[in-house]
Amino acid sequence: MAPWTLKRKSARVVLLNDLDQIFLINSVDPADSSKGSWWELPGGGIDPGERSEDTVMRELWEEGGLREAEVGPVIWTQHVEFDFGGYHFDQDEVIHIARTTERTIERPQGLEALEALAFQGARWWPVPEVVSSTESFLPPSLPTMLPALLDGRLPSPPLDISPDGRVGP
Repeated sequence: MAPWTLKRKSARVVLLNDLDQIFLINSVDPADSSKGSWWELPGGGIDPGERSEDTVMRELWEEGGLREAEVGPVIWTQHVEFDFGGYHFDQDEVIHIARTTERTIERPQGLEALEALAFQGARWWPVPEVVSSTESFLPPSLPTMLPALLDGRLPSPPLDISPDGRVGP
């Protein structure tokens, strides 16, 4: 276990564009190359006094230069504990769904130092490619849960998708 624990609340987003592609970030753990790389939902820690919807919009700008999105409800929640970048994270997450007409990705606009070391790129993935891919995704259940979202089946109340707490493959 890492020597420092960061307990925090965070917000992530399933961002879909008008072509039914999902925006995902490719990351590595700069402190542990044995984990390999994975694709994850954009998001990050909720600042004091910030609403989760505002966190999502800030993170979309920081991680992909994306400015336009209609942030919808929280569809999933999860509690995760993981080691990353020499820290132990104990995190409660809310995961929103959002839609956009944006199709391009700009370079990151404001990554913190640890995020910059972890960032390997970002892309729009066609949902069928995510569903059939052998890549690693976070949350791990993302490929199996995306088709329902595309069909408009949003869980209410939000579904708890808490994994085993592992970050990376």
